[in-house]
Formats: sequence, structure tokens, C-alpha cells
Amino acid sequence: MRDKLELLKRRVAESEQGGGEKRVKAQHAKGKLSARERLDLLLDEGSFVEFDRFVVHRSSDFGLENEKYYGDGVVTGYGRIDGRLVYVFSQDFTVFGGSLSESFAEKICKVMDLAMRNGAPVIGLNDSGGARIQEGVVSLGGYAEIFLRNTLASGVIPQISAILGPCAGGAVYSPAITDFIYMARGTSYMFVTGPNVVKTVTHEDVTMEELGGADTHAGTSGVAHFVCESEPATIAAIREIFRYIPQNNVEDPPRGPGTDPRDRRDEALLDVVPDNPNKPYDMHDVIKRVVDDGQFYEVQRDYAANIICGFSHLGGFSIGIVANQPAVLAGVLDINASLKAARFIRFCDAFNIPIVTFEDVPGFLPGVAQEHGGIIKHGAKLLFAYCEATVPKLTVITRKAYGGAYDVMSSKHIRGDYNVAWPTAEIAVMGPKGAVEILFRKEINESDDPQQATDVKVAEYTAKFANPYIAAGRGYVDDIIDPRDTRPRLIDALESLRTKRDRNPSKKHGNIPL
Repeated sequence: MRDKLELLKRRVAESEQGGGEKRVKAQHAKGKLSARERLDLLLDEGSFVEFDRFVVHRSSDFGLENEKYYGDGVVTGYGRIDGRLVYVFSQDFTVFGGSLSESFAEKICKVMDLAMRNGAPVIGLNDSGGARIQEGVVSLGGYAEIFLRNTLASGVIPQISAILGPCAGGAVYSPAITDFIYMARGTSYMFVTGPNVVKTVTHEDVTMEELGGADTHAGTSGVAHFVCESEPATIAAIREIFRYIPQNNVEDPPRGPGTDPRDRRDEALLDVVPDNPNKPYDMHDVIKRVVDDGQFYEVQRDYAANIICGFSHLGGFSIGIVANQPAVLAGVLDINASLKAARFIRFCDAFNIPIVTFEDVPGFLPGVAQEHGGIIKHGAKLLFAYCEATVPKLTVITRKAYGGAYDVMSSKHIRGDYNVAWPTAEIAVMGPKGAVEILFRKEINESDDPQQATDVKVAEYTAKFANPYIAAGRGYVDDIIDPRDTRPRLIDALESLRTKRDRNPSKKHGNIPL
């Protein structure tokens, strides 16, 4: 027995070496951690339980029969984050460049199946050059098996991907299906085809960073949800999101500490919205003064900044926040903002997270580029997401709520549960100036002083329509509130909606305008 235990000990030690000391040092030289070092940072100390550490590849082609490594390039198992069960896989670039083989795929599929069976999140730490060429179509089949599980798990358990090295070719589509993608600046890359292929096919010269780096995907493509300065910071950010999201689609999200007084009023909210309706302000100032301890975990901060999405706690309740941002493009809705918010709303709805909307929206962005780009279709995605959501939906109109954008932004008409407005709210078909130019064009043109006539009509229109009282008189908003009372009023509404029951018609699924 002692001899066998000694053999086991040697093989365990060998499995933990990855591709060997030399390759691990090369990984470190690039500013990257090893697969196991990443898991040590991600999981609670001593909680990791490994599966399939002795699996090796089965290929006997192109010299691979003479080079085998325990684990075959991916470390899999389960562990805990702040005591909560999570399933994990961590790809090991030191073994065949992290390339995916049949055995590699089977290991990932096993932990995904177990995560589904046990109702726990799955976290993938990706660092792979793509399919293992020596295994040909078998490797491609392995990717497809993973894609299928990503799809079936979507909306059932949270799926989180970290890109901590190259992620190329078919490898990018598994993270793309997952709920959130994290990237580390300077070492993370995602692309379907690399710079060399791009140059061959399109004759474009582009670097890896320009084509698929963290900042490109965070600010331009919108593929990445979070970008951090280093791998440890990226992994810490993944641990942080578990403060807000549940284990699965039938559990409630975790409660916050609840130390911030529920009845706290903030005098500064009286001065956030400028007297001039055309002057911008930062909606972050509203959010952070309302939520618990001013803590806001923002999603896709660098993409479509005219809308804000993220998680917070309010009276201890975990919430998802969607807010127009008047400081960027006046908070207008465009294609990118609609896509960003729609997917975030659908995540919150799938995982029982109430949605709080802070609204200051002048409408949808006009222009040829937007129309030709499909703003009708993409704007409808946001509308569809809000309409479809059955979680508690609370809305605060701080200033402008114009046109179709008023309807879209969780209005009472699309099953908003609790809708309130500040006294500064303007709820109308369009802004006063635009409305006057349409309604009184002839009268203004025929006047002796068109500018004075315009100013008079704008003042009349503003007095009649640029306020929340007509909407309140119709019951389209439940109340007009003192801005200082926003926090206690929202918390009270969340309490009242804890037992909300709302269902969509029985169907296989809707046909969202993709």
C-alpha cells in the first residue's frame, strides 16, 4: 500500500506541473498565471476538488503519441466562492497551447453537466489557441458539445467566462454564449481569425490588440463586459459579481449587508438635475446616492455609455439597474445602447433580480446610419426585453421621457410595477421646441417676429406638457415624489413586490427581433 500511495503522490505532483517548469516560467514572463494559480485566486482557500486529473489525450497522430500530459491541458472540478458552490474549468496554455482535444472537451462537458444537475454557476477560465489540429474533426465535435451545453444552460445557471490569454477560432463562441465575459488588459485576445489571416484575406494590417484586445471588445464591439488591469484583478472582479447573482434560476439572489439605513434621505438629490433641461448631468450621481453604501457594480462601462447597466443592493435587495445617461449623447437610445440594456434585462429576468430603471431619455437617435443599421429592429429588442420581464420592475423618471422611448423604458403600459416621477420630469411626445415647430409652423412663419412667436409657444407648451402631472392624472405614473425620498420609496416598493406573481403566456419561446 505504501508503494502505491507513493506512486499516487508522484503522479499527482506530475499532474500539477502542467506542461513543465520551463513552460510555466514562459507563462509568467508574459504576465500570465498558470491554470492552477488562477483557481487558487478564484476559489475559497482549500475548497477546490479536482476531476479527471489523470486524463490524457487519445491521439496517435503527428507525434502526439510520444508527448502526453496528465489533465490534457485543462483543470476541472468544483470549489466555493464565499462558501457558495461553483463549477470551474481552467485551460492550461502550457500544455499544447491550451488547444482543445476530445478528452479536453469531455472534461469541460462533465463539469457543465454537473453544474446543471446541481444548480450551480459554471466559470470558465479560457487560455487556448483553439482546436487541436492533430485531432481534426474530433476536436471540432468537442467544441460543438460545449456549445450545446452553453445554450441549454443559458438562463438556468449563471455562466461566466474569463479570457486570460488567446481565444481564437471556434473557441470564442462558447464565451459568447455565456452571460458575462471578463478580459485582462494586455494579455487577453478574442478573434475568429487572427491578424495573419486578416492580412491574407482583406490585406488589412492590424495588431492582435487592435483586432481583439480587451479595450477593443470592451469599447468597440461590446463583446466583453468587464476589463481589468491584470489577471488577479480580473479574478477578484469575478468573485465580486457573486454578491449580486443567485445560484440558479429558481433561487433568489443573495441579500446585501443591509447596513445602510433604509429610510435614508439625501439632500444632494435636489440639486442633481439642472434647471436648464438641456444641460447634462451624470446619472451615476443619482444611482450612487440611492443604492446601499453607494456601491454599484457596473456592466459594460466602456460600451454604449449613453445607457448605464449594473448591479447593486437596495435595502439589502439585489437589483439590476438600467439608467439613461444624460452626460453622453443626452441619454438618447441608439442601436448599441438598446442591445446592451436588452441583454442585461434578460439576464436579470432569468435570474429573479428586480430591475430598477432611472429614466431621462429624449428619444431614439435619428440619422441615416441608425436607420440603415436597424435601429427599428434593435430598439425593439429593448422593448421586447422589458415587456417580457416578469421580475419586479421599478421606474424613476428624473427628467425627460419623450416619445416611443418613454414607452420602452419600463413604462406602466408594459407592466411596470411601480413608476414614479420627480417634479422635474417632462413626459411628452417630444421636446417643446420640436413640438412647437410642427404644431405652429404656419403661425410662426407668418408672424412679424418668428423667434418671439416661437418662444411664446414653447413657453405655453412647456407649461402644459413638460411636467409629470398629466401622466400622473392618468395613472401612468403612480406618484410624483420628492427626490430625497427616492431610496425609501423604492425599498418599500421592493418589499411590497416580494410576492409578485406574473407569468407570460405558455409557449416554447418568443421570437425576439434578432
